[in-house]
Amino acid sequence: MTAGLLCRAAALIIGYAFGLFQTAYIVGKAKGIDIRNYGSGNSGTTNALRVMGSKAGIIVFLVDMLKGILAILTVQLILGRIMPELVWVLKMYAFAGCVLGHNYPFYMSFRGGKGVAVAGGFAIAYHPLMIPFALAAFLVPFAVTHFVSLGSLLLYTVLFIFIAVGGAAGLFAPSTPANIAEILVIFGIFTVMVFVRHRTNIRRLLNGTENKTYLVNKKGSGK
Repeated sequence: MTAGLLCRAAALIIGYAFGLFQTAYIVGKAKGIDIRNYGSGNSGTTNALRVMGSKAGIIVFLVDMLKGILAILTVQLILGRIMPELVWVLKMYAFAGCVLGHNYPFYMSFRGGKGVAVAGGFAIAYHPLMIPFALAAFLVPFAVTHFVSLGSLLLYTVLFIFIAVGGAAGLFAPSTPANIAEILVIFGIFTVMVFVRHRTNIRRLLNGTENKTYLVNKKGSGK
């Protein structure tokens, strides 16, 4: 196995390890509940907000976003110094691993979240120019509609477009065209994944029955 493959595997494992920190589950346990048995059964920010209230939801969001940031920065600082020519690829594998750990934690029967807050952390840690696009993609539709699902889907879509355009513009130097293609394919897979995991939300958005979410929350509305 080449050094590049070893570093990719290591980045994925590091990301997965960070993703395993299930914030919503831990906060729920501190309140005497298993978040997976309430609301949508999802161990993520939106369900935490709806089931446990605004304070818990904000804590879950910030910590889940932080673990995405830390996963990417850890890989950048350790593996990126070993193979600087692959730093953007390795950071993407860190993100991929973190989402997998968040969504499919092995010790929770692979029942986790949907990887949206982690994507927010990704936007902060991957490239600073992503930040305003990520904020606009999520906050504007959420502020207008109060549909978290719509903001989540647009967040991934806009970041995918940013990576495609930024890669073509040389934003991720010194990556080769093959590296850029690899980065885009990986993020594309996770963009498709987030759409699949939101499929029931998409159906409700289309037929006008999607639940709205408010930061000042009336607890227990479900998803």
